[in-house]
Amino acid sequence: CGMGQSCSDPNLSYASQHDFVCTCDNDKSITKTDGPATCSKDECSTDPCGSGQTCSDPNPSPTSLKDFTCTCDKDTSVMATGAAATCEIDECAVDPCGMGQSCSDPDTSYGSQNDFVCTCDKDMTISKSGGPATCDK
Repeated sequence: CGMGQSCSDPNLSYASQHDFVCTCDNDKSITKTDGPATCSKDECSTDPCGSGQTCSDPNPSPTSLKDFTCTCDKDTSVMATGAAATCEIDECAVDPCGMGQSCSDPDTSYGSQNDFVCTCDKDMTISKSGGPATCDK
């Protein structure tokens, strides 16, 4: 049997050859007698892409590994094969600073979070990284 399969021999006598059964570990209903079963392994089932991305596995066989594709939901032209894509996230889009403040996000790459800067509109010298600034009223 192949990788990701279990082998059983219902007839253990020497006279009975080639009657072993291969069963897929991830789907017990898929079996084959006298040879490896054709099993599938959907790499997307473990959510390798993460939030804000869509995973697709064009060839879900146990021997075809790292061929899944992660595509950014907001920009489908950004994708990666075998790993999470580097999607841009504009943290200022949800207005984390509040009224009377401006937001800037110097690094919109997927891995950088809470690096946005809130700056008071009335006094541009007052700012805070990762959250609302304390502005004079």
